Amino acid sequence: MPILIDGHNLIGQLPAIDIADPDDEARLVLLLRRYAARRRGRKVVVIFDRGVYGHPGNLNGYGVEAHFARSPADADAELIRRIRAVRRRDEWLVVSSDRAVAGEARARGIPVVSSQEFARRLAALDQPRASAREKIGDRPLSAAEVEEWMRFFGFDKEAGQEEG
Repeated sequence: MPILIDGHNLIGQLPAIDIADPDDEARLVLLLRRYAARRRGRKVVVIFDRGVYGHPGNLNGYGVEAHFARSPADADAELIRRIRAVRRRDEWLVVSSDRAVAGEARARGIPVVSSQEFARRLAALDQPRASAREKIGDRPLSAAEVEEWMRFFGFDKEAGQEEG
């Protein structure tokens, strides 16, 4: 499912990224690349207002396309233009808390996730993942179990070698 994101709207909800940081867009794109990679190559299109105008190739890649508008009004207009151009509405997701953008998406039957909720999803990327042992409820072997396995595989504990 491709995702269309209101970039600065999302940055405002991420405590780890300061909107006053001149590299805030690049930092968000790096986070979105991680998200896309974990979602098996999910396509992410992010529209930023202000920032660098144009189409900087250095931010594009790894499943993320970044586009910059000249002003906040231009960014909202670009988001709405892209929402109106979506053909497979059930395949897209829009991330924005902007009323006009979210309203346009909902009016066209495209699911919307608030920037706050999506920020929580991105924050979860930094949470430690459960190890394989934790996932299956594995536990360390007891000394008796270790001895039993060593006997099973023919290892002589006292001699420190395999039995012949």
